[in-house]
Amino acid sequence: MKLTFFGAAHAVTGSCHCLEVNGRKILIDCGLQQGRDEHDDNALDFSPSYIDYVLVTHAHIDHSGRIPLLVKEGFSGPIYTTRLTAQLLSIMLRDSAHIQESDAQWENQKGKRAGKPLVEPLYTIADAEEALKHLVTCEYGEELQISEGMRLRFVDAGHLLGSSSAELWLTEGDETRKIVFSGDIGNRDQPIIRDPQYICEADYVVTESTYGDRLHDMDKDPDYTADLAAIIDETLGNGGNVIIPSFAVGRTQELLYFIREMKEQGLVKSVPGFSVVVDSPLAGEATRIFSGDLHGYLDEKAIAALKGGALFQFPGLTITESSDESRALNLDPTPKVIISASGMCDAGRIRHHLKHNLWRANSAVVFVGFQSPGTLGRRLLDGVEKVKLFGEEIAVKAKIVNFQGLSSHADHDHLVQWIKAFDPKPTHVFVVHGDEDVAPVFAEELNSLGFHAHAAKFTECYDLA
Repeated sequence: MKLTFFGAAHAVTGSCHCLEVNGRKILIDCGLQQGRDEHDDNALDFSPSYIDYVLVTHAHIDHSGRIPLLVKEGFSGPIYTTRLTAQLLSIMLRDSAHIQESDAQWENQKGKRAGKPLVEPLYTIADAEEALKHLVTCEYGEELQISEGMRLRFVDAGHLLGSSSAELWLTEGDETRKIVFSGDIGNRDQPIIRDPQYICEADYVVTESTYGDRLHDMDKDPDYTADLAAIIDETLGNGGNVIIPSFAVGRTQELLYFIREMKEQGLVKSVPGFSVVVDSPLAGEATRIFSGDLHGYLDEKAIAALKGGALFQFPGLTITESSDESRALNLDPTPKVIISASGMCDAGRIRHHLKHNLWRANSAVVFVGFQSPGTLGRRLLDGVEKVKLFGEEIAVKAKIVNFQGLSSHADHDHLVQWIKAFDPKPTHVFVVHGDEDVAPVFAEELNSLGFHAHAAKFTECYDLA
């Protein structure tokens, strides 16, 4: 039994780990690398044709975004995931492929003038469509016999609709080992989805550490709706726009949930009927999935709200589809809230809205999720005074707000609570999915708590026998 780390090792993104049991290989996640984590153009560091199975913990692109490349380069086996993760993958992988094609087209337009050779997209929409044919779905708690000596069960990780931690039982000869992959562990008391479920037994654990060095909010009873309403009230009252870079899947739906509540409670006094625009076709598709059959996935409060009407609908909401509609938003002087992807500002329509609003002192840019080092979002949070967008230098005069209350990741204390649920302690804990300055420190803390832990390194191979 061997475990090899091909991503998110001393890095936050690009999750990809490989187990070998009885000569069969299973890949746990296959995500794109983003921000300063990116290396070698996201090329795979192994031969896809030698992988027999894949499991996907959740649909975020840093856990799933290289699956079309995997299939393009020869993988032909089943891809196991939860039912709702599969539904989200159906839109997210197509969208990722569209971005890959568009980026390649843009590079080639520039390259022609410079006499550079043509570049190929990492993968195409056709590759994404082919990858989706390999999906095999199951529900939380359902046990699957993947192959001889390999059993799988998904547990709710509370991070995103359909997100999971994966329990794997591995048997070679007379020896059986249980290994748990945390996936991304969710924050507690989030709207819509349930809290992460604890797992109590494992021989080995592979755990994320994204927020392993920080706490979200010391307020023990934060009122996210009121806090966000205060930011919107002040900005719209000053005649500015509220620009919210947001992941189209998960985070955008949480924002709509909060804004529906603040509208119902009349919390925005300056412009009570304020307009909200979700400028993302992907977010629109995701919102429809979030409004579908969610039994077994939603928390009780959300189920009750769903029975009373739509969770994400309210007066003044518009979801744009076309590029023309998107461009028109920046020609309209009416103060509004614009929610747009990508969440870290490195691609997509959000960059156009930043270009038109960063220089305005009466506008606000509200970050509602983790900003990976090296991304435009992190640079703005770090206080950069100027940025270049579409070849134009833009002064940063808008108010930059880090709204940490909406993080979908467990913070330091909740990560520690999650790992402490294992009793007895695992033989070893591998710390991944954390920045190079965070994962080793979190591993050392686990050692001080009586665990045997270390921050896994890229391509490191570990014998589980």
